[in-house]
This record gives sequence, structure tokens and C-alpha cells, in this order.
Amino acid sequence: MKTIGFNLLVIMALIVASAGCSDDGELKNIHVTTVKKLYEPNDGKLVVLQSSASATLYFEWEHAKAEDSGMVLYEIVFDREGGDFSDPVYRMASDNNGGYNHVTITHKQLNKIAAMMGIESSATGKFIWTIFSSKGVNEVKAEESRTIEVTRLAGFADIPIDLYVTGEGSEGGENLPAAVKMKAIAAGEFEVYTQLSAGKSFYFADAVAGTPRRIYTDGELLKEGGTTTVATTGVYKVELDFNVGSAVYTQVTGLGLFFSPTNEILFNLDYIGYGVWKASDKPLNFHQESWGGDERYKFRMFQVKADEEVEIEWGTLNGTDSRPNSSSPASYYYVKEVPVSQWDNKWKFAGEMDGAIIDVTFYLQADTPYTHEVVKIGNQ
Repeated sequence: MKTIGFNLLVIMALIVASAGCSDDGELKNIHVTTVKKLYEPNDGKLVVLQSSASATLYFEWEHAKAEDSGMVLYEIVFDREGGDFSDPVYRMASDNNGGYNHVTITHKQLNKIAAMMGIESSATGKFIWTIFSSKGVNEVKAEESRTIEVTRLAGFADIPIDLYVTGEGSEGGENLPAAVKMKAIAAGEFEVYTQLSAGKSFYFADAVAGTPRRIYTDGELLKEGGTTTVATTGVYKVELDFNVGSAVYTQVTGLGLFFSPTNEILFNLDYIGYGVWKASDKPLNFHQESWGGDERYKFRMFQVKADEEVEIEWGTLNGTDSRPNSSSPASYYYVKEVPVSQWDNKWKFAGEMDGAIIDVTFYLQADTPYTHEVVKIGNQ
């Protein structure tokens, strides 16, 4: 949108300028003065870039003057050290689509510019900047230029929109269209629950067609161009944060249906692939109390972190204290991670499930809300 707006201003400037053409078609009154002074940031300023969306750097310079006393348009341009801005690496309009003598640039934009300069992730490097002023034509370079030094984010300047797990060690093998999609949980952050095979390579791709970008993990770091392996075959929760370039693998060793009335795992669910667990043909009987049958339940997951087994729970996303029925929305069954407890964040089985044979399926997949379903197969 900034580019479109700037182009519109250029067109308007040209229309105005054309009105000042001489009889032989020569443009008149289109000249502007050079920017004589840059104000902010100071020359040589060191900026340690931050991943926060609100982190910005302010640039300001002296006004230029137009021959016709009208509006001047500005662009800030960036080039490598030693460059002369004749072929700048990056340029952008100032604030107000080029109409103001200042511009606010986010740290994430600066991180991308630094990457274009060849500065590696987490590294510190320098590049130069100056200002071009114009009436849409005949731009002139400022009399000054300055150096800026930045320490890049550990993450990636170009964050993928979609991400998939693929390769020999993944569930879909080397068949790229069968890759497991990761769930985008925040800007630049992805997670997936998937099975990985020990000693077999896999990687993360940003598309399932053509020649996608290849991203891999090296310890706890994200890198580009290689592959990854795990030491143990199993189901893993993989968390990738492109903002800071980090990777976390947590092995999932089990998932059970937790029955609150008896404070125990009623039965286990088996991992069947692509982020889905299922328990089939399980008998269910409500726990009988003096006031009736108690049917409250949730899910307990067992994980290995730092060689220690830990338990987490999955409970209701939306909160409920009633039994479901045929008109209950799908959102009744949505799940989220919750603190471990006996009674909190639970669901209730439908009344018809007492004394039934049931199937329970648990879904942690990318394109749908995390959820589960309970299906009655028959009676005991």
C-alpha cells in the first residue's frame, strides 16, 4: 500500500508539473534542492534489533525545497558500505507516502534490510543510508549520508507463511505433497505434533510443490539449507520460532483419557498419524454417586523434557459444565493445554454414553482447531 500511495503521489506530481510545460513540451519548475542535513539517527548508531512488533527506529532529515514551492517527495535509500547509492540495495518512501521528512521503520524491516546487505542472523554489520528528494522526476541525493550498525535478530528476515515437515524421516516420507503441515500459532511461530523416525533425515519446507525453501534445526537453532535427524523414533511436538531462530523438540510418550471421578487414566489413545490419536471400542460406565452418574473427563499427555517425564493436560477451550447433545456446537469439543488438576477444565460425556462402547479421537492438526470427538459404537 505504501508503494501504491507513493506512485499515486508521483503521478499527481507529474500532472502538476505537466501543467508547467513550455510550448515545446519541456517540463518547468520540477527541480528541488538537495537535503542538506540528516538529523536522526546519529551517524554510526548501533541498534540491537528486537523481535517485538512495536520495536522501531526513527529517521528524520531537513526539508528540501521545491522550485514551484509545492510538495517535495522523499525516499530513504540504503546501500552497502562503500556504495554510492547509484544502485541502492533497498529504498522506501517516507511516512505519509513520501510526503513527510521522516520515516519510522520497524526493527523487523531493518532486519530484512540487513539480510539483503549480507549480514548473517545474530551477526553485527554496517550499511549506509541517505535521502533522495524529488517532484516525482529528477531525484537528487542528499548532501550527507550516514552509517548505521545493526545486530540482526537470530531469526529469519523472511518468515514463511506456511510450513511443512517432509523428508525420509517424516510421516509423509520423501513425497512432498504428503508432508505434514505445521500450525501457525503466532506471527513467525509454528508447532506440529508428528512422528519422526530415528536416524532418517527430514526438514521443514515452505511449500508442497515446486522447489520450496529448506529449513532445518541444528540443536536449538533454526538454519537454512540442510536436514535434521532425531535419535529416537517417536511422536514429537516440534516448536519453531522464526523471530528468534529457535527450535524445541518434546517427545510425546502417551495420551490417555483422564476420568475425573476416579482420578485416573480410563484408557489410552494410540497415535495413528498426522496429529491424530484414537481409542476404539472402549467400554464406558459413569461413576455412580449418591446424586447420580459422574461423567467428567479430559485428557492427560505424557512428555519427555530434559530426560524427565512430565504430564500436561488438555481440557476444554471454551469452558462448560453441561452434557453435550445433538445441538451442541463443534466448539464444545475444542481443546487447549491446561494446568494439571482433577476437576478443572473438564467435559461431560453425553448421557447416552453411560454403559456404551465408544470411540474417542483426539486431533492436533494444522488446519482445524485442536479438538476431539466421542462416538457411540454400541451398548455393552
